[in-house]
Amino acid sequence: MFVPSPLPATEPPRDCPRCPRLVAFRDELRVEHPDWWNAPVNAFGDPDAWLAIIGLAPGKHGANRTGRPFTGDYAGDLLFATLAKFGFTEGTYDARPDDGLQLKGAMIINAVKCLPPQNKPTPEEIRTCRPFLEAQANNLPNARIFVALGQIAHQSAVKILGGRLPKAKFGHLAEHRLPGGQVLIDSYHCSRYNTNTGRLTAEMFEAVFARALDVRAALTT
Repeated sequence: MFVPSPLPATEPPRDCPRCPRLVAFRDELRVEHPDWWNAPVNAFGDPDAWLAIIGLAPGKHGANRTGRPFTGDYAGDLLFATLAKFGFTEGTYDARPDDGLQLKGAMIINAVKCLPPQNKPTPEEIRTCRPFLEAQANNLPNARIFVALGQIAHQSAVKILGGRLPKAKFGHLAEHRLPGGQVLIDSYHCSRYNTNTGRLTAEMFEAVFARALDVRAALTT
């Protein structure tokens, strides 16, 4: 079972041809793992979300396999546990797209829709995919707070929200006010590498979402 998009009009086609290197990699994996999703990964979450979470790209054994962002790998274990702690989930995350998990108040969108080799998209691939990210952000009318997971997500978020990168430097818990009134909060990516090396702890990650709730409270008073 694969989860349909909550923003279907903004998604690329299943056989999106825009990035030749990613298309070739996708075709290889469709032969090697025909039961995997192996396609651009849809957004996941609440269309009325006030918080938009921007990831990097699908993980090979996570979203590229299951068809749902951050589902089936370690990054998802940490992300969904944190979202549950702060009241953004309904149901229980069980690392499967049919586990019944739903998000409330949050939407996950990726800077790059397709799996890149070694989890490293090229600058051209990031630029090529950015219109889909921008369309999804624009179709979240209540999203005034954005969380960027990692530097690539940060750079794409700043660009689609009208900011300027020289002024908006990435850093964990760095906070940026964008021209349209949105607030961008940066986080180190919740990857196994970052947590294994101690660059990101669960407490550091939780602080990002605690700050998002505080900013929301300030914006609504």
